[in-house]
Amino acid sequence: MELRAAIAARRTTNGAFLPDPVTSEHQRILMEVAARAPSQLNSQPWRFVLVESRDTIAEVARVSGASMTTAMGNGTFFERYKRYFRFSAAEMESSRSGMLFDKLPAPLRPFTRSVFTRRGQFVMNLLGVPRKLGRQNRDLVAGSPLLLGVMLDRAEYRPGELSGFYSLFSMGAAMENVWLSTTELGLGIQFVSFPMEVPGAWETLVDLLKVPDDLELMAVYRIGYLPEQARRPVIDWSSHERRRVSQFVFREDCRTPQEGWDAESGL
Repeated sequence: MELRAAIAARRTTNGAFLPDPVTSEHQRILMEVAARAPSQLNSQPWRFVLVESRDTIAEVARVSGASMTTAMGNGTFFERYKRYFRFSAAEMESSRSGMLFDKLPAPLRPFTRSVFTRRGQFVMNLLGVPRKLGRQNRDLVAGSPLLLGVMLDRAEYRPGELSGFYSLFSMGAAMENVWLSTTELGLGIQFVSFPMEVPGAWETLVDLLKVPDDLELMAVYRIGYLPEQARRPVIDWSSHERRRVSQFVFREDCRTPQEGWDAESGL
């Protein structure tokens, strides 16, 4: 697969993976491409832990599912990210950013516009949606054949200093290499993010993965092979739109949008 094709095909996997283990060869490739990312002074601040233990994955899944139920039930998730929610194709076309919620449970569809408001939150809780979503999240993570923990060396990752910025930049580059390579290898990948949304949950994962004091656990991803026909989750979204070039690129200074490239994208 050519690089630009992989970039265009890159996706986040919201649904289930096949149960097949990720081959040792493919795991090795993912780690090798991560290591080719740029880093300040070739510091290579990243560290990775690959997890295949079913017991460990099940516990991460339990924490993730419980965290999702909590964050969805108390409204903190929706309040924090509502600026990115879109509920119609027209709204998505206008913003060309965020997530289009094009799949909701039938009982919530009449409340589409208000589903992520306080009134909608009451209806969601009344219908048990946070619990259902938490169980679904738990099952998705538990069914993943591979988890990838991403860490940074605290000697390099010092928030508030330039080294902290350089380390985050390098980690992002390393994970983009991994993400594009999953596309090439027929794998899917998704950030296990909900434990970060609930106080105390992330620390449970740090303990579970035995992360030493000199490393900072930054992210956990689930990885697996994609089925030919994926079943969409109960609540799902699409996020394929991208801003037009003239909306985020300027010429010479930040007062002049780039003209003439909006209709010429090769991706």
